[in-house]
Amino acid sequence: MSNKNYQFHYCLIVNKNRPLILFLHGFMGNIHEFDEAIKLLSHEFSYLIIDLPGHGKTQVLGGDEYYTMSNTAHAVINLLDELSIANCFLIGYSMGGRLALYLTLHFPERFSKVVLESASPGLSTEVERLERIKQDAQIARKLKRIINKIDFAAFLSNWYNQRIFGAIKNYSKYDRMIESRLQNHPLELGKSLCLMGTGSQHPLWEKLKENTQPVLLLAGEYDQKFIDINIAILQRCKLAQLKIIEKAGHNIHLENTQEFVQKVRYFFNT
Repeated sequence: MSNKNYQFHYCLIVNKNRPLILFLHGFMGNIHEFDEAIKLLSHEFSYLIIDLPGHGKTQVLGGDEYYTMSNTAHAVINLLDELSIANCFLIGYSMGGRLALYLTLHFPERFSKVVLESASPGLSTEVERLERIKQDAQIARKLKRIINKIDFAAFLSNWYNQRIFGAIKNYSKYDRMIESRLQNHPLELGKSLCLMGTGSQHPLWEKLKENTQPVLLLAGEYDQKFIDINIAILQRCKLAQLKIIEKAGHNIHLENTQEFVQKVRYFFNT
């Protein structure tokens, strides 16, 4: 099956004889999500970064169903096939972490080691999922009403006031991150949120016990919600280990890039 329903925007940098890492960004991110970490890792690894559906310059050419987790995962595998990448390392952050977990559990032969940063297997009960779908639909409606960059910047400022992001606004690279987020299209983000969000995702909690690949779970010390989620993952997922990263909330790779890179480098090299 080809990727005729997608026009992926991606960047592949191959360093000869260096293992490859596929990076999957979070909601409202793009291929620049991991720039700071990649600067520190680029001499030791090859890497592939992509704009996920609804983000950056990637275009969904098919219907709205091609924004879903399952179809996006198959599209990523197809892209790897087109690029002749049979196996690689995998890093996913937040939304990209949920996708990375889906890929790991459904296509384990493609990923030798996996890092899940601030990631979740989804919501375990239908009541939780329905409530989240309702919340995401409200956010999508707000995104749909955005007509200029000033409105979009105000939306982003409000978004990063959420508790899970800790004191991210105090970090020196915050303004650069916001500028990158502003390159997205609000309407496309809304489609991604509604169709690939935590509420619409089929939960992966039961499938965790089938995991066969080494997984490094990362959670920031200020992100108690995801510390708790990852402790629960650890109890169900063999070959998983959990590291709590100091001086970080939800976005670890931005807030504590050095510690993030150190943990990733050690995990992939051992």
